[in-house]
Amino acid sequence: MKVFKAGAAAALAATLALTATACGGSDDKSDKGSGSGGGKKVVIGIKFDQPGLGLKTPDGKYTGFDVDVATYVAKELGYEANQIEFKQAISAERENLIQNGDVKFIVASYSISDKRKAKVDFAGPYFLAHQDLLVRADDSSITKAEDLNSKKLCSVAGSTSAQNVKDKLAPKADLLQQGGYSECLTGLENKKLDALTTDNSILAGYAAQEKNQGKFKLAGLSLSNENYGIGLKKGDKELQTKINAALKKMVTDGSWEKFVKSNFGPANYKNEPAPQITEGS
Repeated sequence: MKVFKAGAAAALAATLALTATACGGSDDKSDKGSGSGGGKKVVIGIKFDQPGLGLKTPDGKYTGFDVDVATYVAKELGYEANQIEFKQAISAERENLIQNGDVKFIVASYSISDKRKAKVDFAGPYFLAHQDLLVRADDSSITKAEDLNSKKLCSVAGSTSAQNVKDKLAPKADLLQQGGYSECLTGLENKKLDALTTDNSILAGYAAQEKNQGKFKLAGLSLSNENYGIGLKKGDKELQTKINAALKKMVTDGSWEKFVKSNFGPANYKNEPAPQITEGS
């Protein structure tokens, strides 16, 4: 009986060892930090609440220009679509996500600025937008930035747009910063807010949604130039070079134009030509 027990114990130990090996994570590779390619999956930061750019739909799918760009770049780095894990990257958390290694790179209407470049690096730019205002369709009181003085203005925390208006254009605006653009849009529709400011590409995406058609309009202002870049860990020159090469290919093979038309076309959005890549050069 003692021999039997010893044999059973050995068999159990062998089984546990095999189980530990199978669950040990050696096959569950996630490529989040520096470097490029080779991982079983890649984690990419995008917006989840920006129609036309980065939107997570109720059925769990992801749509938008930034999603298309991210998927194209990932493929050039060696990842198929089913190897991509999209992670929500709200404006105020983008630098933290990159610095902490929670994502490999971020494609999320991420405007290149000197302040941000002190913390992260960028590839690109891959798109040029302009800051504008979204107002209610029946509101004719806001036609220029100065009209925002004493008005209730909304944007998202961490966005450059809100500070640009407050510092330079309408210092007396009553600025409210929310966690997401959807919250601003609700306030605008309910007349608790007078305007939403951010890039015209983002505003066009919201205005073009079927549920919003006829409710809102763009003021048609160009309050700033916003060059969208792909954010990555500071000092990762290898990844920066590879992403820049992917972005150049995306333009030359016609994919960039296709992505623009499929995502912004329904809103009659007049986009700028693909910008020249300046980061890393």
